[in-house]
Amino acid sequence: MSLSSTDETRATHEATVLPIIAAIALCHMLNDLMQSLIPAIYPMLKTELALSFGQIGLITFVFQGTASILQPVVGFVTDKRPQPFSLVFGMALTLVGLVLLSRADHFYTVLLSVALIGCGSSVFHPESSRIARLAAGKRPGFAQSFFQVGGNAGSALGPLLAAFIVVPFGQSSVAWFAAVALAGMTVLTLVGRWYASEGMQRIHSARKRAASVSPLPRGRVIVAITVLIALTFSKFVYMASFSSYYTFYLMDRFDVSVQHAQLCLFVFLAAVAVGTIIGGPIGDRIGRKRVIWVSILGVAPIALAIPYVGLVPVILLSALAGMILASAFPAIIVYAQDLLPKNVGMVAGLFFGLAFGMGALGAAGIGMLADATSIEHVFRLTALLPLIGVLAVFLPDVRRF
Repeated sequence: MSLSSTDETRATHEATVLPIIAAIALCHMLNDLMQSLIPAIYPMLKTELALSFGQIGLITFVFQGTASILQPVVGFVTDKRPQPFSLVFGMALTLVGLVLLSRADHFYTVLLSVALIGCGSSVFHPESSRIARLAAGKRPGFAQSFFQVGGNAGSALGPLLAAFIVVPFGQSSVAWFAAVALAGMTVLTLVGRWYASEGMQRIHSARKRAASVSPLPRGRVIVAITVLIALTFSKFVYMASFSSYYTFYLMDRFDVSVQHAQLCLFVFLAAVAVGTIIGGPIGDRIGRKRVIWVSILGVAPIALAIPYVGLVPVILLSALAGMILASAFPAIIVYAQDLLPKNVGMVAGLFFGLAFGMGALGAAGIGMLADATSIEHVFRLTALLPLIGVLAVFLPDVRRF
């Protein structure tokens, strides 16, 4: 092969394939939409199946557990042996879980159905994140942000659709969302075809580039991954305080109505979506490490001020904090993948799994602490979490591939 031909091939493999990134983001929206139906129908399940709060908690544990623990395992396996059509299989698991959930008339059937949906999620996230990076070319931060904002949109749409479809028409209407899974499987089949041809070539090209670069010492990589896990803990536990308890905080401290509090939550979540979009592209321009520094530690003064200001400043500062903090996760994912370029699936699975698990455990812990003290005390305490961002000083500079 001539030099010009080699350069042409490399340029082709480094091009950004926007249709594939958009397709993966769309399927991320569909996947997270279906997942978000589970907590949205808890009140209905509790009433119709006479469940206790403990059983509701166990449903969450099974769903979040399968969705988080299996993700790095799936990523590790597919790093070794890529499976272009595994995403179709994962979406099929979700489809079966939804149909089973729509017919569940016993607690253990509900557990089985949510476990299947969780398994579908555990296949989807690491593999779709890998495809987003493969299609990104020289813009991995942009691709990761685009991919993640699809999930944000799905998480927001799920409860809305549950309110307008599942609540009026009952548990059996959950099966209607099998059409969403079928649509996702159709799109993912097309993505799988691209993955099997162009994507596999890009994997081989990326492995050659990774082999030509001297890796960081193993000890520095372990330290860096440990720091990133600590930063992920800081981000998702602090975010859990808002996603689960922000409305209660506003109603308790400022005596606002439920509707007003929900509107404020919408403003916060919209700001989170904006932060997710901008975090990746900014990281492509100025470097992921800088984005991580600013997005975690930079939130600290804002977070510390929120418990001590009036209603309007709380709304504005909370939105600003959510936007800045949300920009961290795309940067963390891509930075970690740069650290371990031969294990991009495992890395994605690890950090998406941590995001699921830490968010769930954080919400549970915050709830128990609020019961024991007060919701205002919780917000003053969780405001300290962004200070963990100072650990970013231990992150090495990573050469991008």
